[in-house]
Amino acid sequence: MPETDKLNDLAKKVKAWGLELGFQQVAISQPDLSSASKNLLDWLAKGYQGSMQWMAEHGEKRYTPDQLVEKTLRVISVRMDYLTDSNMIAVLKDDNKAYISRYALGRDYHKLIRKRLAKLGKKIEAEIDFHGLNHLQLTQRPFVDSAPVMEKPIAEQAGLGWIGKNTLIINDKAGSWFFLGEIYISLELPVDTSEQTNKCGNCRACLKVCPTNAFPEPYVLDARRCISYLTIESQEPIPEELRPLMGNRVFGCDDCQIICPWNRYSSKTNEIDFSPRHNLDDSDLVTLFEWTEKEFLNNTEGSPIRRIGYQRWLRNLSVGLGNAPASQRIIDALSKRVNDPSALVREHVLWALGRQQAPHLQTSDDSVKFFKA
Repeated sequence: MPETDKLNDLAKKVKAWGLELGFQQVAISQPDLSSASKNLLDWLAKGYQGSMQWMAEHGEKRYTPDQLVEKTLRVISVRMDYLTDSNMIAVLKDDNKAYISRYALGRDYHKLIRKRLAKLGKKIEAEIDFHGLNHLQLTQRPFVDSAPVMEKPIAEQAGLGWIGKNTLIINDKAGSWFFLGEIYISLELPVDTSEQTNKCGNCRACLKVCPTNAFPEPYVLDARRCISYLTIESQEPIPEELRPLMGNRVFGCDDCQIICPWNRYSSKTNEIDFSPRHNLDDSDLVTLFEWTEKEFLNNTEGSPIRRIGYQRWLRNLSVGLGNAPASQRIIDALSKRVNDPSALVREHVLWALGRQQAPHLQTSDDSVKFFKA
């Protein structure tokens, strides 16, 4: 069999193996990131990255694949659906509940997807040996949101979807409730050419629903105003003017996905590991706020939530409690932490107490009015 035919056959097998390993889509690209790199540099120049200084690091490695992994010729992109429930709006509408971004309810996706990609890589290695293609000197490396990889532009060029106005990848048959992963590889595999055209049209639902108005324009996110950044990435106090707008969102925010019309086509995942743990999809703010540090560490073991640490967990929950309807139970819970060793926690607890004790100062979260029951 000619070498080209062997590579074509391998590409077909890679896609079949990927589906067997639990990915919903596998595609191969030879990405051109020149335009994406310009957009990134413009975004950084405006300071929209906030404290995420790593976004400006690594130079050309971020948008030149063969500088990050030597001899890279192609990128294998995968998507894995993660949505497990449909009660998001009900939780958002209940001011006493804690809303946690749906991606974080179960096991940490980094480890799960990386292991699957590693298995896919092993299969590729075995196939190379079987077909006598060792002379091609295979190099490959998997990535899952953990290195300077421009995964969304790469996924877009591979045909996994288009980058929507909310800056997420949207697929016209699967919506946007999915993770991305990549394998940088040195093999000259045939490239998928069926990119999805942008189908956002005149829709501006995601821009309008954003609680903190984090989109200065379509396709541009100001992370400094994004609730996901404020509750997960930022280690600083949450700006006081943004706290009332956050409602009960204590770890991430999904509003721009919940409202997206294309998510009517999303499917529930079959991955058991993504199932909610410890009732995190429907928990009271006070219940989570009263976790001890040991309980936090135990209950978030293997979860992406653990990375923010206990202090930021309490910071975020304090904001949610400050936005909740006034109640003696909340006041009692907050009062127990007014002398917390962490200045970060104390600041947010005192803010929340002030709101609870002067409820007329509270500002409602108006973003839920966009959601239909």
